[in-house]
Amino acid sequence: MKYKACEIISVGTELLLGDIINTDAAFLARELAALGIPCYYQSVVGDNPARLRTTLETALSRSDLIVLTGGLGPTADDLTKETAAAVMGKTLVLHEPSYARIRDILTKRNFPETENQKKQAMLPADAVVFDNDYGTAPGFAMTAQTENGEKTMILLPGPPRELEPLFSERVRPYLAAQSETMFCSVNIGMYGIGEAAVGHILRDYMEHGQNPTVAPYCGEGEVRLRLTARGNTEEACRQLCLQLAEEIRGVSCEPYKPGTMNDYIFGIDCDSLQEALVGLLRRKHLTVSAAESCTGGYVAKRITDIPGASEVLSGAYVTYSEETKQAMVGVQAETLRDHSVYSAEVAAEMARGCRASVGADIGIGITGVAGTEDAVVTQNGVSVTVPAGTVYIACADAGNVTVEKLQLPPGRRAPSEAREYVRRRASSHALFMALRMAEKL
Repeated sequence: MKYKACEIISVGTELLLGDIINTDAAFLARELAALGIPCYYQSVVGDNPARLRTTLETALSRSDLIVLTGGLGPTADDLTKETAAAVMGKTLVLHEPSYARIRDILTKRNFPETENQKKQAMLPADAVVFDNDYGTAPGFAMTAQTENGEKTMILLPGPPRELEPLFSERVRPYLAAQSETMFCSVNIGMYGIGEAAVGHILRDYMEHGQNPTVAPYCGEGEVRLRLTARGNTEEACRQLCLQLAEEIRGVSCEPYKPGTMNDYIFGIDCDSLQEALVGLLRRKHLTVSAAESCTGGYVAKRITDIPGASEVLSGAYVTYSEETKQAMVGVQAETLRDHSVYSAEVAAEMARGCRASVGADIGIGITGVAGTEDAVVTQNGVSVTVPAGTVYIACADAGNVTVEKLQLPPGRRAPSEAREYVRRRASSHALFMALRMAEKL
């Protein structure tokens, strides 16, 4: 790859004010890494030509590829293009094909054509233009010889709904064509094991791996490994990654965790636990149901986020009160009296009950204490304190039920944040338990 150092500059005062989350930079960083282009710097600058110029001059002194997002629109404060062109010594001229596309879009949308729309089609004469099928402002690349060597700038529209497909369809092939070497990445999703443990277990792969390389990324309750290989074709790179992924599956986790890495892997190139579960259930023609208390339908919501969920989700219940647990999924009054609503026994009856009520292959039951305050319950006439963050999760099939207890202490989180934290973590654990049960059916 000809580019030895790249940086991303996001333009927009709204980003500095926190009005908009900068998802563009994260997307571009992932895409550039997959292409084997090292990205060493990221910047955010407001809609101010002087500050943008300073930022660009700094970028040109240390990077040979600069990718800018935002500020390509028709309004007066959209000055990214004008400033970048001036820094690169370029003159903007009307790019007739882009202007024709803009006029065509305006006509189809029944919008009036105004003079400032022409501003979006003003581009450097020698630019490589990336037609934007998702908005009006085209993206483009421009290259210039500077005192620090040859430099390339790529300018892209800011809205993610435009930037992401534009990059995938136009910019990625442009960058890939700069090198005969191809890069491909495979992502391994893991649940139930921490980043520190993964780092120790796979230290040799991370420190000494050359092709593929191995890099961890930590999420809430999840760890992802990105395997990146280089080769002559994308397929050859992918095969290298998949071979290493299979090797990693068999690596022992002792003494940090029991079993092997395979016990914690939920998918390869799978974006989420719910995607992994829905995919497996569809492949095996299995169905699932859920009865949720403290998660308030979070498990069902995550499942139905995935296309094809209608084939696998037989039904779901939010059984928040003791009465609805009894009436809807058949939890016994004696179980509630003897063990309390926050117990392994109630979770198990919820899982079995919701499964039986809709004829699903797998039932999920969740009960627990969200928020920041402990709960006081009665078990066999004795008051018992259940700490905040205690959750019981059960999974049941036709002959078995498995129950696991989570302790998710709220720490210093605000009450609303603590509740959301417990709901997310508990729903993730439930999805993982259901996935493991489905693998055995």
